[in-house]
Amino acid sequence: MSEVMWDRGVEWLAAAATDPRVCKREWDQGEGIALLEAGRYWDVLSVPDRLGMLALDLLWQSSRPAPGPTLVDTAAHRVGFFLPPDPGSRWIGAGLRHAGRGSWVAVPPPYRSARFVEWLVPPDGSGFLHAPVTLELALRQANGTLAVLTPLCDA
Repeated sequence: MSEVMWDRGVEWLAAAATDPRVCKREWDQGEGIALLEAGRYWDVLSVPDRLGMLALDLLWQSSRPAPGPTLVDTAAHRVGFFLPPDPGSRWIGAGLRHAGRGSWVAVPPPYRSARFVEWLVPPDGSGFLHAPVTLELALRQANGTLAVLTPLCDA
């Protein structure tokens, strides 16, 4: 990613902070993670890591545009997909967690990981996010694949 894209990604993410300057200072001088409120510029759908990694792989393989911003938390074993804010959204499924208005998300800067959180697809500052319908289809396909593979792994 070019330096201009990093800068745009930083500004785009920091705009979700209560104080963008404090957010950027936390990224550079603090723990490297800022708590950003979901629901204004984006929501986050967090899924178990096996499901999320397989879904992201499916999204990369499709003929659609590149996937939107995606985080992985290796300590929590979760993958977070950034979606357009939708207060009426109802994501239902085992292990799915939807962070919308009133929820806070731990986010590193787009240019490096922090603690156990890192970007699989960093934001480029354009505001491009995962399309909910496209993500849902990838998650359904990934879930079907995992359902077939899990009995083989348990054998």
